[in-house]
Amino acid sequence: MYVAYLATRSIIRSVPKHGMHGRPGCHHRNLTTLPSHHILPSGDKIPSVALGVWQAGKGEVGAAVQTALKTGYRHIDGAWIYGNEEEVGKAISASGVPRDQLWLTSKLWNNFHAPEDIEPALDETLTRLNTEYLDLYLIHWPIAFKKGSNNVLDKELTANPYPTWQKLEELVDKGKIRNIGISKIKNLTANPLKHKPAVNQVELNYFNPQPELLKWSKENGLLLEAYSPLGSTKQVKEALSVPEVKEIAKKLDITPAQALISWHVQRGTIVLPKSVTPSRVQENFQGLFHIFLTYGMAMECAKLMWRLIVVTLPDDLFDKLEKAATSHPPQRVVNPSKNWGLDFDVFDENWPL
Repeated sequence: MYVAYLATRSIIRSVPKHGMHGRPGCHHRNLTTLPSHHILPSGDKIPSVALGVWQAGKGEVGAAVQTALKTGYRHIDGAWIYGNEEEVGKAISASGVPRDQLWLTSKLWNNFHAPEDIEPALDETLTRLNTEYLDLYLIHWPIAFKKGSNNVLDKELTANPYPTWQKLEELVDKGKIRNIGISKIKNLTANPLKHKPAVNQVELNYFNPQPELLKWSKENGLLLEAYSPLGSTKQVKEALSVPEVKEIAKKLDITPAQALISWHVQRGTIVLPKSVTPSRVQENFQGLFHIFLTYGMAMECAKLMWRLIVVTLPDDLFDKLEKAATSHPPQRVVNPSKNWGLDFDVFDENWPL
C-alpha cells in the first residue's frame, strides 16, 4: 500500500477528464491526499504511521509486527525498556521485508545516559532487532538515572544532557544511527548541535492535543510524533465515542479510530497507534489508505481507487474536531514522575536541580 501511494500522483494525472475508464463523476479534482511520509533534516523519509509496540507482551508482539508488515506498515516504534525487542526483531526477519524498506525506531533508557554507556545499550538493541543501524534513536525521557540504580536521579546529566547528545551525534557519524530525537526539549537546544533533533515524541491525542507545542514545533522545524494517539487504554472507548469523531466516521464511511488517526496525520504529526489485535492493527493503517467519497464522488470510482489515496478530512470536519479537542482542559495520562520518586514534575518548565 505504501508503494501504491507513491504511484498515486502519476495515476491521478492520467485520469481522463470524465473519470477513470470513462465513468462520469470520477474526476481527480475530488481526490485529496495526506503525506505518506515526512522528510527529516537528514533527507530521510519517515513514514507517517507506525506500529507502536509499547505494552505489547511477549508471545503476542511478534504476531502483531508480522500482521502490520503484511498490511503495509513500514515503520515500527519500539524501545529497550519495552522488553520485547528480540521478538520484534525475529518477526521482522521472518517477514522478508528488505531492511532498506523499513523504518526502525528505538529509545535510549534513563539508566544509559552516561556517554560511556550509550553505545553498549545501542548495540544490545541492534543485536536484538537483528539490524546494523537504527533509522531513529530517541532519548526516551529527559531524565538520567545513575547506572545500575533503581531510579536514582543523576542530577548532573539530567540538568545538562549535552554530553549524552554529543555521544549520540558520534554514533550518527559512525553509521549506527541515522537520526536522533527526543521526548521533551530540555536544556539542549542552547548548545551547538552537530545533528539537531529530528523528532520530538510526545503524548498527543484528543484529550491532550497540545496545540501550542504543535505550533511551536512547526515554526521551528521539529517534527512531532504522537504516542497514545487514541488516548490511554482507559480513554480509548471514550475517544471513539466523541460526537465529532462519530460524525466524521459516519460521513466518510470510516471507523472512529481511522478518523482520529487521519486527524493526527492531517495535523502534521507522525502517529503511533498500538495494538496486538490483528484486525485493529489492519484497521489503524487502512484508515490512512482508504479512499472516501468527497460529497458526490461515485462509489464505483471509490472502488477503483481503493487504497491508492490517503484519507483527508474535509476542512470543515477537521476544523470541527480540532476545535472540540482544544476546547477542554488537557488531560495528560503518561507521567512517571511520582513512580520514579522525583520531587518535581518532569513536565514542569523549571526543575529544582
